[in-house]
Amino acid sequence: MTVTTLRGRSLAPDLARGFMLLAIALAHAPVFVSGSPCVLDGVAAFLDHLLAHNQARPLFVFLFGYALGQLAHRHQARGGDWVSLRKLLRRRSLWLIVIGFVHGVLVPLDIVAVYGLTLLVLAPLVRARDSVLCWTAALALLPAVLVTSGPILLALAGAVDIAGAGIMPADLGSHLLSGLQTWPFKTALGTIDIVPGMLLGIWAARRRVLDEPERHRTLLRRVAGICLGIALVGRLPGALLMAGAWTPPAPWAAVLAHTLTGYAGGIGLAALIGLVATRAERVRGTTGAGHGPFTTALAALGQRSLTFYLFQSVVFLLLFYPFTLDLGDDLGFAAALGIAVAIWAISVLLADWMRRVGHRGPLEVLLRRLTYRRSGRRSSAAP
Repeated sequence: MTVTTLRGRSLAPDLARGFMLLAIALAHAPVFVSGSPCVLDGVAAFLDHLLAHNQARPLFVFLFGYALGQLAHRHQARGGDWVSLRKLLRRRSLWLIVIGFVHGVLVPLDIVAVYGLTLLVLAPLVRARDSVLCWTAALALLPAVLVTSGPILLALAGAVDIAGAGIMPADLGSHLLSGLQTWPFKTALGTIDIVPGMLLGIWAARRRVLDEPERHRTLLRRVAGICLGIALVGRLPGALLMAGAWTPPAPWAAVLAHTLTGYAGGIGLAALIGLVATRAERVRGTTGAGHGPFTTALAALGQRSLTFYLFQSVVFLLLFYPFTLDLGDDLGFAAALGIAVAIWAISVLLADWMRRVGHRGPLEVLLRRLTYRRSGRRSSAAP
């Protein structure tokens, strides 16, 4: 049984993308603040590092790979061949790089251009055998963990400062210049981080794991239970360390374990949301009514994930930078998480309003038009 929303879209991937934006906001907002810490900030930091930091990104990346698998499936279902699919993926990747460039220069937390560059380089893997996908993902996991953990390890050694003030120049001109200088390096390095999750997402899409969660319910239960359990245990020492509550005997090992098991956590969250979607569909089938208002609104947000991912960045820019409202020095970790939740809640309301009035996400519309401009075809797979 396929769990769908309007226009035949699968419910689970959209719910996952909607929830993902909350996880991304919780992971990103604390980067911009450097106010004096208090007890509440320590608790908030612990929970954030345990549940969101370095776990939101693998979920984000897995869903990107899943969307690529959906796109390939639908393209082939229309009778498209590999040559036309490769051209389609190339155009998509190039425009993602362009959008990500603009975003990355403004806010140094971009992943859109990283998606584009990775897809441009690894597009042939979209049609690779399952064994190739799995082995490539496994081989890329260690480099990805090292790249992701690198800034934290360097900060622990006192070599770099990754606090919010360290990434925010005092004036707009300096900020844009810094973004232009660092964007190529960050984008190229970021491609290593997303390969494992992206390839697993493609593999899962081929089996329609989130498109047909009822059929894969046993698998989803096992993945959710095992992966989330591994993430909880493996990330606990690192979360305590980064919250300043405990220093383990080998801090570097705690950091590496925190990142490594974050990949498991991201996949586990996707599986858990697949189970939630199955439950939502059962309730709908029992009552004969539509999905509940929150489920509908969250799915609407997931359908517009690119638009509201960039919306988050715009709000962060307006709130925290020295040349805007400059709240970064006045707020601590807990306040940053509160702002992140508020931004996400506003995003849910705005996305639901757009659904009700029939407006699709402007960035999704733009990317789709640019990607399909030659063939005139449209895909319903979300970016």
